[in-house]
Amino acid sequence: MNERKPVRGLTALRLKTIGAVLMALSVASTTLLPALLGAPTADNMGALTAMVLCEVVSWAAIPIYAWLLAEGHRRTRRPAAYLGRLAALAVVCEVPYDLATSGTAFDMRSQNPVWGLVIALIVLMLLDWADRRYGGGSGSGAAKWAMSALFVIAGLLWDLLLGVGVRQRVMFAGAAILLFALIFRWLRARENTMMFAAGLMGAVLCIAPAIGVMLLHYRNDELGYEPDSRVQWALYAVYPVLLCLGAAVALVA
Repeated sequence: MNERKPVRGLTALRLKTIGAVLMALSVASTTLLPALLGAPTADNMGALTAMVLCEVVSWAAIPIYAWLLAEGHRRTRRPAAYLGRLAALAVVCEVPYDLATSGTAFDMRSQNPVWGLVIALIVLMLLDWADRRYGGGSGSGAAKWAMSALFVIAGLLWDLLLGVGVRQRVMFAGAAILLFALIFRWLRARENTMMFAAGLMGAVLCIAPAIGVMLLHYRNDELGYEPDSRVQWALYAVYPVLLCLGAAVALVA
């Protein structure tokens, strides 16, 4: 009987697990740490340092989730259903996200970063449409790139105007997710160039996202679980559960 050899490298499941830990740090930075250490003020530098450190480290998850999104879009046979699942997740996360980050149930200053995944996926789908519509024929190349530029700019504007994933007025996670997803889409066939471009952008974005790009270098492009299994749905539930726990801590504190 042949035993299955253990998979080397980081599967999608392992990447998602790392991402979940990083998301937990982000939630803890605005909920658990203030409850344990006190308000992060100039008079309480310990709490302020711990909060900022946890928040910044959590930004390493941005390229990881952008990669998972780009790969999910590339592999899926039902992009509309994929988009529907992400949109539903974003709606579910919004109220607990606002409670965890601002203490109110409705705050338009920042939207949860899952909306960044939704916007990025819509842009990727529109780019697919542009490829199909203007993929061949004389003069079609210019039209395709013009439409592609329009879709990308529109996506970035939506991320910025809606404040998607804005953290500490420094990190604009929604826009960053879209930019990383575009790098992973357009440079997928050129591994070294793709990793260099993503790493460079991660370094510009406060260093931490570059660490996430380094982790992606050790991926093995395997799922690590069965599609449409309970594991998949449990992974969707991780972020709203973390937000609900964080919101509960913030309200009690």
